[in-house]
Amino acid sequence: MAEARELRDARVGRIVTYSPKVFIPLTKLCRDVCHYCTFAKPPRRGERAYMTIDEVVELARAGERAGCREALFTLGDKPELRYKAAREELASLGHASTVEYLADAARAVLETTTLLPHLNPGVLGAAELELLRPVAASMGMMLETTSERLSRRGSPHFGSPDKLPAARLETLRLAGEARVPFTTGILIGIGETRVERLEALRAIAAAGPHVQEVIVQNFRAKPGTGMANAAEPSSEELLWTLAVARLILPRAVALQAPPNLTEDFALLLDAGIDDFGGISPLTVDHVNPEAPWPEIERLAQAAESRGLELAPRLTVYPGHIGPAWLDVAVLPRVLRSADSLGLAREHAWAPGETGAVPFVVRRDPLPRRLAGELGEEEIARLFRARGHERQRVFADADRLRREVNGDVVTYVVTRNVQYTNVCYYRCGFCAFSKGKLAANLRGEPYLVPHSEIVRRAIEAWERGATEICLQGGIHPAFDGDYYASVVRAIKDAVPDIHIHAFSALEVWQGAATLGVPLEEYLARLRDEGLASLPGTAAEVLDDEVRRIICPDKITTAQWLQVHETAHELGLRSNNTIMFGHVEAPLNWARHLVAVRELQRRTGGFTEFVPLPFVHMEAPIYLKGRARQGPTFGELLLMHAVGRLALHPFVENIQVSWVKAGPQGVVEALNAGVNDLGGTLMNESISRAAGAGWGQELSPAQMEALIRSAGRLPRQRTTLYGDPPAEQVERSFGARPLAEPWNPHVNDAKLARPRRLVRPSAAS
Repeated sequence: MAEARELRDARVGRIVTYSPKVFIPLTKLCRDVCHYCTFAKPPRRGERAYMTIDEVVELARAGERAGCREALFTLGDKPELRYKAAREELASLGHASTVEYLADAARAVLETTTLLPHLNPGVLGAAELELLRPVAASMGMMLETTSERLSRRGSPHFGSPDKLPAARLETLRLAGEARVPFTTGILIGIGETRVERLEALRAIAAAGPHVQEVIVQNFRAKPGTGMANAAEPSSEELLWTLAVARLILPRAVALQAPPNLTEDFALLLDAGIDDFGGISPLTVDHVNPEAPWPEIERLAQAAESRGLELAPRLTVYPGHIGPAWLDVAVLPRVLRSADSLGLAREHAWAPGETGAVPFVVRRDPLPRRLAGELGEEEIARLFRARGHERQRVFADADRLRREVNGDVVTYVVTRNVQYTNVCYYRCGFCAFSKGKLAANLRGEPYLVPHSEIVRRAIEAWERGATEICLQGGIHPAFDGDYYASVVRAIKDAVPDIHIHAFSALEVWQGAATLGVPLEEYLARLRDEGLASLPGTAAEVLDDEVRRIICPDKITTAQWLQVHETAHELGLRSNNTIMFGHVEAPLNWARHLVAVRELQRRTGGFTEFVPLPFVHMEAPIYLKGRARQGPTFGELLLMHAVGRLALHPFVENIQVSWVKAGPQGVVEALNAGVNDLGGTLMNESISRAAGAGWGQELSPAQMEALIRSAGRLPRQRTTLYGDPPAEQVERSFGARPLAEPWNPHVNDAKLARPRRLVRPSAAS
């Protein structure tokens, strides 16, 4: 069993899963007569043969309210082939078969709830699998055994044509051809030998990559059945079978044993299982009604007793979440329910929403005290932490924050100016840009003239700002001279303000349109008055991700080149990561390693700024191709692991109050964060994506928020110096902002160039 546990840990780390489900017994009629079964019942006068669609939806909604993620449809096999009552009722419902009706019922659940259907209709043909695939996240059928001997007279499967091994193996094969994520398994203790169990497990192992999960279920004798007096398999027999199954099955396949069928279910973990199966807070186990589900708290305690963390999952496993396995009607719903590991989101919280945070950072866990520089795999492992282990990561980051920054929390009085929302790039995550080539056409396209940019800079200075941050879309008519002219106009009007401007994409585009080297162009911007660069356009510094979310944008190498060149010229910058959409922990790890290596060479980054993906209006989310931002746990982990992975090269970790919200900020301050960024004055990008928090957090509000976390506020400059005393004084009690002027882009009468430059063409 030790070897089985090692294989389990290598497969999933220290996580054991379960599926919060509602059990929907669509019909208990079945044409088979398995001699151990109490689920199947004959028709009864005055009772319906099938649940109605309304009953199905009502039960599913009750499960949804109870926190379920899976709608498990369990039913007898082809009852219409045996019972007239089934045929007549199906006909009255407009269906010729149970499978047709199942498709309608599953579709109703899929379209009216957030639950994901898992279908267990028994033996299926190719056409039936094709019918069900668009309404199911996964399907299943227990192989049970490959022993034909058990279908002979006097044996458990006699009189059950759908239990013939050949029929079930054929369904298993056809499910692979149909690309259906599939759950199967064996039933032990029904008269099979150990050799026959091994034969069944080997058949499953050879079935193909569509098999996502294998259940080893132990027979339970039930009164009123033909096997009521049969001996049940011992605990030792079950554990042996589980351990052998883990050794035989492919590494990618999950191994499950039902915890309600074993008195001491913690022992199942010793045999190498990584999943407890479906657990319902609402419905009984209709197949084993005598065995109540254990409470989730008890499962969590069992996992903790073995050094594991319990986590909810979806009915479809992480390795099968994608267009290769899921129908186009199902995949968007799966992504909306998934976290970065492909497991179930722990809660309903999403970045930018104004609700309460789902949990707080505990103050009691012992920090992990990691030694040495973290490698890519170790960083990714930290990102996968759950439960108590996650709290220890937070504690370690908080310890390091105290050592590096003390209890001081900084912020800068700044004004954001997004000078245009017209952009010819098509980033799938962007709800801000407008234009004929933009992915999202909502809202009026605008272009802020120089005079209005200057007016906002003067107003910001008069309100105590020391920084103005400039970013915008890439208008087709912009060239390098445009960006330089904006910097010069601001510097001429407000010579002492720090100009923090232009993403790596804007810098690259400016140089490319003028046909000059990056170094020459950045030196020109610096000489005109540019003081530092924001770290935006980084998204995730891994081209595997960039090819999906921003395929025509600068590459990872180009982003790093812009910032390295800027650092060599004496310009500082920060680094951002935009996370929670299509990427995974390994992609985050690659990003952090890339940032750390550049910082090791140049020392030019002032801070690391995680920017959680705000999903509400993002095109890639609305098209069903992205998750709904990071979970709250992932938000905190990004800041905490960022602190740990970038130490000692990056000293400041910033949280975005616009995206995390005030409560999220307080918790992030306990997970490695020491900076709250800017007061903003105007913020358009997160708001355009659907964030509900305000456009400005005044210095008084900033400091009150910081003090509420038991920290000491300090106003800073962009480069973490002390701002002039007169500016600090101005920043408190500043007068309200004048209404900004965003004239329609057509008013500028800019000429469209004959050719658009794109970094992807130069890479």
